[in-house]
Amino acid sequence: MTGPSTGAGGPDHDDAGAQLRSAGLHLTAPRRAVLSALRRHEGHLSAERLVTVVAGTDPGVHRASVYRALEALTDAGIVQHVHLGHGATAYHLADAEGEHLHLQCSACGAVLDAPVSLLGTVRRRLLREQGFALDASHVALSGTCEACRS
Repeated sequence: MTGPSTGAGGPDHDDAGAQLRSAGLHLTAPRRAVLSALRRHEGHLSAERLVTVVAGTDPGVHRASVYRALEALTDAGIVQHVHLGHGATAYHLADAEGEHLHLQCSACGAVLDAPVSLLGTVRRRLLREQGFALDASHVALSGTCEACRS
């Protein structure tokens, strides 16, 4: 579930700690382990893959702690999630530039990042004509990547 990322690598532990404190939370060992795993493995990782990666570096962190850490880090805006095809959810460090779109290749499964501005015209039209404010940052748009089309 990984793919090229347009992000800047996300916050370091000091920045993440400050963001968590501002949300009334602490940088616990499981949260630190999840952040380290996401930083080492750029791209989009499933929760199950994160459990495996964290267990490989910190076997004392329980599976449930990884899930709770993901929830807290997502709520604090440090981690972003995206719903991929067939119900899977993937996680990655939030970009300094803010939210972005996710594109998933229906042939190979690659997940690519794209700027939100690509849907600017569609967003404005939906708002104007339907009164609907589109938020496509948590879902992947399906299609076929350049490599698979070749």
